[in-house]
Amino acid sequence: MKIKSICVFCGSSTGKDPAYMDEAKSLGKEIARRNLAMVYGGGNTGLMGAAGGACLAAGGRVEGVIPEALYNENLGQDTLTKLHVVGSMHERKALMAELSDAFIALPGGFGTFEEFFEVLTWAQLGIHIKPCGLLNVHGYYDGLLAFLDHAAGEGFIYSSHHQLIHTSKKPAELVGKLMDAKPVRQDKADWLRHMTESS
Repeated sequence: MKIKSICVFCGSSTGKDPAYMDEAKSLGKEIARRNLAMVYGGGNTGLMGAAGGACLAAGGRVEGVIPEALYNENLGQDTLTKLHVVGSMHERKALMAELSDAFIALPGGFGTFEEFFEVLTWAQLGIHIKPCGLLNVHGYYDGLLAFLDHAAGEGFIYSSHHQLIHTSKKPAELVGKLMDAKPVRQDKADWLRHMTESS
């Protein structure tokens, strides 16, 4: 599958470590360097604003998707290639997924986690075959990855689903992994059989 656009999930805050902002900007620049489009939540603050702004400054194309309520609070970035203002968070996530060929989560909070795990769950269910990656800046996702190992070890995550997550600490390496990733088509019958045998 040819990747033409990458969806970036990330925090609307900057975080405490300056590396988070630095790597958000690096990711935006890398997406532009590879002549890919960046899709993100359309915000102008925190890591969202940093990644989107860096991609634009490097000559890249950036599409934002923001709910009307947030846009009306002047949280939208109006200098984007295209800004979609939608009615709800559900519409936002659906359109971001539709516009994207791959997904990357930078450091973030509840919203970032929820967005990433939703597209990951869709991959698990075979709804899409788009690659999903975590940008593990300064080990931000080490605890999460350890928990996922634990969940897999306890039989709650099937081994092929566990392998759906690509990780790297460097933006260029992670984008490269997603570009090179082979589509993983899930065998639902095999998965359901495994779940039945494990219960």
